[in-house]
Amino acid sequence: MFDRLSAYAPQALAVLRIVAAVLFFFHGTQKLFGFPATEFMPPVGSIFWFAGVIEIVTGILIAIGFFTRPAAFLASGTMAVAYWMVHAPGHLFPTNNGGDAAILFCFVFLYLVFAGPGAWSVNKK
Repeated sequence: MFDRLSAYAPQALAVLRIVAAVLFFFHGTQKLFGFPATEFMPPVGSIFWFAGVIEIVTGILIAIGFFTRPAAFLASGTMAVAYWMVHAPGHLFPTNNGGDAAILFCFVFLYLVFAGPGAWSVNKK
């Protein structure tokens, strides 16, 4: 029964890519534009501001499936840095230091580096 689901793997990968990218994009808009509403607005030129720019740009690229692999590589690396610089020093466990989303983003995007965009991408092979 589950073997038939394999036929839909490219579409499932695309849904994962799109959903993760849109969530990532909104992390960037929150940092740079305060939307969705937040009290944290990093100063222009700070490391958090650059992270927001990366989140917006790579979020858009990954969502539409354009240069997915390089964009996902940059996004994955950004989240690895975010985890180790911001979250890990606070506490050992990701659930306690608020870094669980950073870890998930890091590994979902790292998977996309190897798997590619799946179906429904702008530059599909």
